[in-house]
Amino acid sequence: MSSNNSFDKESIIAPIGYKVTNQLSENVILTTLDDLYNWARLSSLYPLLYGTACCFIEFAALIGSRFDFDRFGLLPRASPRQADLIILAGTLNVKMSQPTMRLYEQMPEPKYVIAMGACMITGGMFSMDSPTAVRGADKLLPIDVYIPGCPPRPEAIIDAIIKLRKKIADESIQERDKFKQTHRFYSTTHNMKVGPQILTGKYLRLPSLQQPPPELAEAMGTPIPPALQTARKRVEIE
Repeated sequence: MSSNNSFDKESIIAPIGYKVTNQLSENVILTTLDDLYNWARLSSLYPLLYGTACCFIEFAALIGSRFDFDRFGLLPRASPRQADLIILAGTLNVKMSQPTMRLYEQMPEPKYVIAMGACMITGGMFSMDSPTAVRGADKLLPIDVYIPGCPPRPEAIIDAIIKLRKKIADESIQERDKFKQTHRFYSTTHNMKVGPQILTGKYLRLPSLQQPPPELAEAMGTPIPPALQTARKRVEIE
């Protein structure tokens, strides 16, 4: 009777149970060197803690407990020498192009790049009239995964990470020398045309800004204040 009671207690405490089997099929793992190597790399991606504009707020939300991208093995690193993934988040302008390329060059191989947001893909809202925005980060760095949106949600970044993990899983050590991460630039060049100068200051020097026209004052039927009349006389004298 006591044995049955103890058995019931054990079944309640550990209802699933665990036993080490002696079967060979359940104790031996067969794999290839490529699969083992790629599994280790895709399970330990270290993104660089780097952002240029507003999309970085969405990227920073992944670090919190709500999305918790640490469960994918992603540990943000502040040093490019310890990172193998850079997520380009935000508008990339000409001033920050050289520092971004320097950070990418300092990252060890193999390394990957994710372009996050419309500004990093095509220039976004700044692609028409901005003289400093870069029309797509693929003009500077080889992009592996694109995330559209303005800004994309943190769930979209997780989806991009999953796609990047699938890409890493299909790589081979033997083909690494054949397919290097260089010369993977797909966008076309943008020819910017210089237009006429818009802000000339002529509008600020208009007489109508100093005092209303006489026709407008007569049409409104309101007398001109003495201060404006004095200003008119002063302008006529000058």
